[in-house]
Amino acid sequence: MKLIWCPETASKSYIDTVRSCKIVQGSSVAELISAMAGGWKPQLIVETWCHGGVISTSIGLSVASRHTSGRHVCIVPDERSRLEYSEAMQSVEGIAVPEIIVGEAEEVMNGLVGVDFIVVDCRRKDFAKILRSAKLSHRGAVLICKNVNKRSTNLGFRWRSVLNCGARVVRTVYLPVGKGLDIAHVAITNGGNNLNLSKAITSRWIRHIDQKSGEEHVFRR
Repeated sequence: MKLIWCPETASKSYIDTVRSCKIVQGSSVAELISAMAGGWKPQLIVETWCHGGVISTSIGLSVASRHTSGRHVCIVPDERSRLEYSEAMQSVEGIAVPEIIVGEAEEVMNGLVGVDFIVVDCRRKDFAKILRSAKLSHRGAVLICKNVNKRSTNLGFRWRSVLNCGARVVRTVYLPVGKGLDIAHVAITNGGNNLNLSKAITSRWIRHIDQKSGEEHVFRR
């Protein structure tokens, strides 16, 4: 299977996000991400949030998950963030509060299998670890980093450092929307399900000493 774009669902997600966020004109991160999530029709949407963050992206993802009948999960670091996030989302009329999981994002990601749409904030120091810990769907996935400063970002290097073990980047793009978005469409090439990108298949050198002769042998496995 592979990700298939559905323009009808993308349009519905976009329009409903505009209404929910009360945006009259122009584009926004929430609208764009909502349209993308609606178009790709993911089954498991994951995002991260912490105290003081904006919820417009969450509104967009909630709208998209309603149209795609997918699971929407938001990872928050502590109880304070959970309460703040839940109250903020409940204050938006017609928006469903997503499943909220409290804990270190990297650890929580290990328990989420089959992620096919993920949004992380580049202002978090652990954003790369979060992506690296994701157990992606065999369908492939869309990975989004928001709040990106293009001048300080090496896009190709970062995606290469995150993706390994049978995953490959199909397409990447930087969009000057909001404070910047880096987006990657990733395909799974080894046919395996629930791929954990943190477990790369790499060669290593093995050292062996013959007990009889005392000779040392080094070979790569």
